[in-house]
Amino acid sequence: MLIAVLLFFQILPGSADAAAPPPAKRSSPEVNIFQQTKVALSFEGVPLRRVLREIEKQSSLNFFFSNSHIDIHRRVTFKQSGPLDQVMDSLFGGLGITWEARGRQVVLRKGDAQKGAVLSPGAVRPTEVARPKREELSAFQPVQEVVRGRVTDDKGEALPGVSILVKNTQRGTVTDEEGNFLLEIPDGKAVLVFSFVGYVTQEVEAGGRKQLSIALVQDQKALDELIVVGYSSKQLSEISSAVATISGRSLNDVTSNSTTSLLQGKAAGVIVSNSSGDPNASSTVMIRGSGSITANAAPLMVVDGIVGGTANPNDVESVTILKDAAATGLYGSRASNGVIIITTKSGKAGKPRIDFNLTTGTTSATSGNFRVMDSQQLYDYTKSFYPADRFNQDIPSSVLGQNTNWKDLAFRTGITQNYVLSLSGGSEKTRFYAAGNYYYEEGTLRHNSARRFNLRTNISHAINDKLDLTLKVNLRRNNSESDPSGLDGALYGAYNNMPWDAPYNADGTVNRGTEGGWYGREQENFLHGWQYNRNTGTQSGVDTDVNLTYRIAEGLTFSTYNRVSYTGTKSELYHDVRSKAGKGLGRLTNGYGENLSLVSSNRIYYDFSIGRHAFNALGVVEMEKNRSEIGSVIGEGFAPGLHVMSTASRILSADGDIFEDSFNKGLFQLDYNYNDRYFVTGSYIREYSSRFGANNKAGNFFTLGASWLLSNEDFFRNTETISMLKLRASYGVTGNAQIGNYQALGLYSYATQYAGNSAAQPYQLANPDLTWEKAKSGNLGVDIGFFNKLLINLDLYNKTTDGLLLNVELPYTSGFPSIIRNVGSIRNRGLEANLTYSLHSGNFTWDAGLNIAFNKSRVMALDEGKEIRQGNLLISEGKELYVWQMRKWMGVDPANGDPLWEKVSKAADGSEVRSVTNSYSEASLQIVGPSLPDFTGGMTHTFGYRRFTLNLFLNFVQGGKIYHTSRQLFDSDGAYYTYNSMVLADGWNRWEKAGDIATHPRPVFGGNRNSNQASSRYLEDGSYLRLRNINLGYNLPDRFLEKVRMKYARLSVSADNLLTFTRFSGMDPEVVI
Repeated sequence: MLIAVLLFFQILPGSADAAAPPPAKRSSPEVNIFQQTKVALSFEGVPLRRVLREIEKQSSLNFFFSNSHIDIHRRVTFKQSGPLDQVMDSLFGGLGITWEARGRQVVLRKGDAQKGAVLSPGAVRPTEVARPKREELSAFQPVQEVVRGRVTDDKGEALPGVSILVKNTQRGTVTDEEGNFLLEIPDGKAVLVFSFVGYVTQEVEAGGRKQLSIALVQDQKALDELIVVGYSSKQLSEISSAVATISGRSLNDVTSNSTTSLLQGKAAGVIVSNSSGDPNASSTVMIRGSGSITANAAPLMVVDGIVGGTANPNDVESVTILKDAAATGLYGSRASNGVIIITTKSGKAGKPRIDFNLTTGTTSATSGNFRVMDSQQLYDYTKSFYPADRFNQDIPSSVLGQNTNWKDLAFRTGITQNYVLSLSGGSEKTRFYAAGNYYYEEGTLRHNSARRFNLRTNISHAINDKLDLTLKVNLRRNNSESDPSGLDGALYGAYNNMPWDAPYNADGTVNRGTEGGWYGREQENFLHGWQYNRNTGTQSGVDTDVNLTYRIAEGLTFSTYNRVSYTGTKSELYHDVRSKAGKGLGRLTNGYGENLSLVSSNRIYYDFSIGRHAFNALGVVEMEKNRSEIGSVIGEGFAPGLHVMSTASRILSADGDIFEDSFNKGLFQLDYNYNDRYFVTGSYIREYSSRFGANNKAGNFFTLGASWLLSNEDFFRNTETISMLKLRASYGVTGNAQIGNYQALGLYSYATQYAGNSAAQPYQLANPDLTWEKAKSGNLGVDIGFFNKLLINLDLYNKTTDGLLLNVELPYTSGFPSIIRNVGSIRNRGLEANLTYSLHSGNFTWDAGLNIAFNKSRVMALDEGKEIRQGNLLISEGKELYVWQMRKWMGVDPANGDPLWEKVSKAADGSEVRSVTNSYSEASLQIVGPSLPDFTGGMTHTFGYRRFTLNLFLNFVQGGKIYHTSRQLFDSDGAYYTYNSMVLADGWNRWEKAGDIATHPRPVFGGNRNSNQASSRYLEDGSYLRLRNINLGYNLPDRFLEKVRMKYARLSVSADNLLTFTRFSGMDPEVVI
């Protein structure tokens, strides 16, 4: 559990009045934008929104307006070329729309239709002051009061260009770049109407207040959110595929420095698993089930439009998760398991803005439902089965004088600190974002810690009206420290060590554990190893992106995205000669690694329209090359405290490897849009990879998608109940190339000698036909909104992956044990649902979200039907993927307390006979349950009242069996009598006498007939509901901020993993040990 206090504030340099900065005269460079930029428009009978979008593409402008004032579905016919201001005068003058220039933002408002290119009254030409002339609009109304305030979205981000009117009057204004406004009103009872494109219009009573803070909620009917999909960005209304988007703000409501771990519970069908509670441990992500068995089933990561790269969570603007083939297909050979696209923050034109974010908190270790015995409990339990003639001698009652809580010695209250300082801003030509981050996490297990430094700079510059340059540099360094105690580790010792053993000697020195009188089996005190040993790691890296965009002609654009990434790692594991793990000699292992990645992605875009038909064509040629080098050296024989490899008396081993691979890709995509109602997209991808056989280095992939936006049809225009309705369908073929390098080649091993010389021998048989795993995926979806408050997204999918990359056994006569071939098939089917609800009433807001996903993975085929076992997990043709196969537990014999299992045999007529046996060897191996959950999901609730916000985030898992491995040691019925034992969970009981109906067998010294061996006895329900985060925040009032020259400040307190509801008897159903 983590408790955190957050301080976030913004400073605007040189601002004397932070709440309402005075208007500034527009500089000549900004004027030139409208006078010097040339545009060419030619449309016939198309919606106005299409024309606005085309102007934005040709000029880099952004339009802001209210849906209630501007009908963007109105059909227009317009054709004109020339300077931007003249074209806009002609267009908007004839439509009765006034426009106001604010830098690259243009505010549209309703006016009177004009015949010529004449601005309506109240419109502001580019050469005029940016703020609206309020007095001219309301000269006949008495002014009694002034109200000021700030308008944001529901995430707290400023909204520029929001229209604010006094109801039933013409008096009004718009917000500036920071969302601030200043408005004179006739009296304190006035009602203010706030409207903005893409957001629900809101009415607020001034109520005599001098300062207002308004949060607008998105309008579902607008559907104008821009989503990064593949190699381009699209309006949400244009997308025909299954995608999920997560804003950077909602991503960071949980304290973590790992972007992937923060995705947990945020999107339907996305499962994030954590390997341990170590702050240095990585998490794994799975989208829509596992699409492979031996190849990597992780999704492809794309940062800022380029495959690969890293991003600090604090620098993330948004995350887009691509799920179906229509969305993932552009990434071809590596997209069968989904794609995660991360977009980092960029600067905005305006005065420099400084943001500082400080989060500090504490973490505490959780034991969940798992408890081990104290000294008295263990003494009484051990006495019940220990040989009576030896008990008093081996375990005298004097042990009760020692009651060591090893868990308290191993764990501590951890500390988390996160500091983020960023600077952003820029002019109309140059924009910048720079951020530095220092993150420190002191793990709850002592000697576990992570210290991370990150510096990112994103700069974009318009070289001229045709050429743009973007430079992005991301520097990072991670220092890690992990448990160095010894061979078994402190986590193991915290629960395994006996409470009868003393951690310290009488003189206060640490007890080594190997001296006489130590009751624990391992005879190792992890505190002793902590004094001398080291387990550290360092990772440093840099990602450099250089991107150029050139506008060749109207609608035709060329872009080149290029990245160089370098990562270097070092690790050291040192066991001092004085520690048990040092084995009387001392041992040092040094590891190193380097990775260099080069990516060049060259893209050409062509957008054009023919009447109501709009086309977007994309062509991409992409090249990627990776080189990795790893190595390690192990030495022994070190003087105490000396961990330098050159001082070793003996080098035990020195290993090293170099890996290289490359990918080349060409693709073409065509999008078609008819009248903003019907959308079709298709793509073809051909990719080459060095990882596959000589006969199959090239792979071909394709995708198709279509959608129908019914709510844009004329017959839906006046429907109040259904605010939005869209149908989607997609199909495509994608691939998986995530196997090791050189798997298709014939390899030789040089780890042998002949006649005293280095010699080679065949090591791996070549497979020139090895090729990609290919996933054929279909998706049906519907998006429906009600009353502009409730939005439901439903997706039904079917994905079949063929040609699984599996190891196939070879005959002994071949001289090789196995070969990797394309054999086998897996099918994933499922349903995903996402619901969002918004309620805004006066000063109270409530935003709720729910996502839930059902997925079933089934093995359709394997090599000659042969089963694959991975421990106790079985992969078998015709069955669910990863089912548990072990002996079935049948409980305890009431007569004598013996364990019972099920035995399956065949009768003479061939029928199946099931019986019960107390012999573990006679019991039958059989499938006893699934390991994968039935469904997963997450819930969010955000409540707001005036300056207070309360955010709750929960995630849940239902179904699936977890094998509780620790119970084999700590719930062993006397088998491990030199280990501590777990306290029985609620509802459990041990057999004591004949006739007892018990959950646990009679404990026996040395074990009761193998009762603690692997069986379904230790399989438990993996369901849980977790309060992942709760956050209470308060925005400081503007009158206070003005005095300290701040723009925005927020205080909050949060807690992570505060409550978990589960029947699992272990520490954490997410992390099983």
